[in-house]
Amino acid sequence: MTSPGRLLAPAKNRLRLGLGAAVVLIIAGLGVAVLVSTLGSHGSTRAFATDTAPSRPSSAAASPGVGKAGGVQIYVHVVGAVEHPGLFALRDGDRVVDAVSAAGGFTDTADQSQVNLARFVSDGEQLVVPVQGVAPPAAGASGVSGGKVNLNTADLATLETLPRVGPAMAQRIIDWRTSKGRFSSIQDLMGVTGVGDKTFEQLKDLVTV
Repeated sequence: MTSPGRLLAPAKNRLRLGLGAAVVLIIAGLGVAVLVSTLGSHGSTRAFATDTAPSRPSSAAASPGVGKAGGVQIYVHVVGAVEHPGLFALRDGDRVVDAVSAAGGFTDTADQSQVNLARFVSDGEQLVVPVQGVAPPAAGASGVSGGKVNLNTADLATLETLPRVGPAMAQRIIDWRTSKGRFSSIQDLMGVTGVGDKTFEQLKDLVTV
């Protein structure tokens, strides 16, 4: 006949095995929970970084002075119906849209239909944005004084109306006044490369300072 002690021993062993298995399952479950929590934490961190990253600015909101990378710096005077009229440093190859953007954009009264946003701007140019109902100035008018072309204020287009002055010569005239400050007399024109005695004779009665 089997004694009661021998019957209880296997039962105790089974109980110990059951408790051990339960402990292992609990530990494994905690490990999985910690792993899931860690992965979830990293995932939320990535999502937060993506959601809060600053958006890329559009070209219309470009900051003043920003132009084509590596381009030569030029200066354009923007006046008229813009938010912040003034002198702005741009880059050679920038267009009217860049100059208007640098000046804060159009005002509500600006006549945008009279502004060619795609036109390239030139160094020393004065860009006039007209008000609605007001006719824009005639081409080259900003550089004309008393019927003569003003060497200190004329833009490229105005200078090119002079005899023997093409785009290259007009740009050299603007470059000269930019580096020297201004023309103090019409004789200073002879300091511009390419302006000799014959050219000066043809220009002296057509220009002023």
